[in-house]
Amino acid sequence: MKKYMSLVLFAHSIFALPFAIIGFFLAVHTTNYQFEWKLFLLMLLCMVSARNAAMAFNRYLDRDIDALNPRTAVRDIPAGKISPMDALVFTIVNCVVFMTATYFINPMCLALSPVALFVVLFYSYMKRISPLCHLVLGLGLGLAPVGAYLAVTGSFAIVPVFFGLSVLTWVSGFDIIYALQDEEFDRANGLNSIPANFGARKALRISEVLHFFSLLFVILPVFFIEVGLFYYTGVVFYGLLLVYQHRIVSSTDLSRVNRAFMTTNGVASVVFAFFFLMDVVLKHWNF
Repeated sequence: MKKYMSLVLFAHSIFALPFAIIGFFLAVHTTNYQFEWKLFLLMLLCMVSARNAAMAFNRYLDRDIDALNPRTAVRDIPAGKISPMDALVFTIVNCVVFMTATYFINPMCLALSPVALFVVLFYSYMKRISPLCHLVLGLGLGLAPVGAYLAVTGSFAIVPVFFGLSVLTWVSGFDIIYALQDEEFDRANGLNSIPANFGARKALRISEVLHFFSLLFVILPVFFIEVGLFYYTGVVFYGLLLVYQHRIVSSTDLSRVNRAFMTTNGVASVVFAFFFLMDVVLKHWNF
C-alpha cells in the first residue's frame, strides 16, 4: 500500500479535493437536497479513485521518458519499486472502483463517468501532442466541483462551473510553473509543454494570466449566490497565495518551484475551502 501511495503521490490529492467538497456543500446549501454521509463518502471515493487512476496511468505511460530524465528517474517505475504491469493493473482497478461508485450515486454520474475517465487519462498523452497539456490536466481536476455538485443534485448549475473553471486555470497555471524544471529536457526530447515551446519568461506570463482568471472565477459566484464575510476573506487569501507563488519563482531562479507547487497550492485550496465552508455553515444552519 505504501508503494502504491508513493506511485500516485497520494498527498497531492489535497489540491483538488477541497474544491470537490466545495461543490458538494454548495449543492446542499443552495438546493433542497440534504447532507448524506453515504453520498459524501461515495463522492470522496470517486475523487480518490479517479485521481489514482490518472496518476498511475501517467507513471505507466511515461516510464521510459521518466527513466531518461534525471529529475524523474527516481520515480517508482523507473527505479524498479513497482513494475509497469502492476501500475497498469492498479489503474484499471481504480477505474472500476470509480465507475462502481458512480453507479451508487445517480444515473447522471454513471452516464458521465466514462467521459470523466477519458479526460483524466488522456492528459498522459497530451505532452506528446500539444503544449495545451497543462489545460487538459486543469480540466481533469476542474471536474471535481462540478462532479461533486452532480453527485448531490444530478443536474448542472452555473456556480459549480465557475469553481471548475477556477480549478482549471489554477492547476494549469501552477503546472506550467512546475514544468519549468523540465524545459530543456522536454525541448530536447520533442515533448510539448508551454515552457519548452515558449521559453521560461513567456511561460510565467501565461501562468500569471491563467491565475488571474482563476481568481476572477472564484469572485464571480458572489453575483449568483448569497455569500458573507468568510467567503470574501477566502477570496482574498486565495488571491494573495497566487501572487506569492509568482513572487518566489522567476525565469532565472527555479530553486523554490517545489515550494510554490506543493506548499502554496495545497494551502491555497485548503484555505479557500475552509472559508467557503465556514460561510456555508453560518448561513445554512442560521448561526
